[in-house]
Amino acid sequence: MAGFASMLWLGLTAAVAANQRRLVFNPTVEREVAHPRSSGHRTRPVVLRAKDGTRLSGWLMTPRTPGSRPAVIYFGGRSEEVSWVVRDAGKLFPGIAVLAVNYRGYGDSQGDPAEAHMIDDACMLFDWMAAHHHVDPRRIAVVGRSLGSGVAVQVAKERPVHSVVLITPYDSILALAKRKFRVMPIKYMLRHRFESIKYAPTLKAPTFVLRAASDDIVPHSHTDQLVGKLAQLIGDETVPESDHMNIPYLEDTQARIARFLTSQFAKPVEAAGLPSTAAIPAPAPTEIVVPSATTAAAVVAAAAIPAPLAEP
Repeated sequence: MAGFASMLWLGLTAAVAANQRRLVFNPTVEREVAHPRSSGHRTRPVVLRAKDGTRLSGWLMTPRTPGSRPAVIYFGGRSEEVSWVVRDAGKLFPGIAVLAVNYRGYGDSQGDPAEAHMIDDACMLFDWMAAHHHVDPRRIAVVGRSLGSGVAVQVAKERPVHSVVLITPYDSILALAKRKFRVMPIKYMLRHRFESIKYAPTLKAPTFVLRAASDDIVPHSHTDQLVGKLAQLIGDETVPESDHMNIPYLEDTQARIARFLTSQFAKPVEAAGLPSTAAIPAPAPTEIVVPSATTAAAVVAAAAIPAPLAEP
């Protein structure tokens, strides 16, 4: 009996080690919104090239009023395809330029997801956005939901981010995995750790945390650990009648995010506070303009994107 239990434990450990990419990311390729368009922005699909040439697909939304505007880059959750952000951008990000791009392997983006790729790609998106003629590079915020909160935190560590919004954030994926797989040596198995708690004390940008009233994915104790380390915490709020899945879609959530970003962007920008290393490359070499749905479909077909995976 002991031998059987040992074999079962070894088998489970091997399965977790072999399938951790799917366990951590679970990419969704089907669009949540078939024809996404923001009522408050000019909307166009874009395909950007990562440093290794991988094509990343998403949407750029710019305010209808001319001039250089503040901007937001959105990073989605574990199984989240981000076309819904385009639909709701008018409420979430009024008067703000928005970039929402799917991770590798999500939506129409090529490649396979991995923490290192996500962080590199996210920093590239920041640099591209900062060089865009519609954007004030001193006023770029990052918004991350669930898994994406870990991406947003690391971008804020690496780039001169103006402000940060974290929706249902965690201390680390490693800590959550240890909670779920208590009897396994997860510390030695997990490659994609997203250890936000390590970077939280270094963040200089004002940070706003939103929690779900009922969250069985990221328990509040894990958010508490992160909040206790954030260097510039401005607000820590719980959205009534929300859970881990519905929180970003609620009008209350969207109004709270819009108020926070609007108030932060209205403050004077201290240019002297920007790091001298924040050199921004020109965007033109990395962008493939997708002017129509037909062209976008051709790009998707060429990418040979795998079939969607079901949420466990």
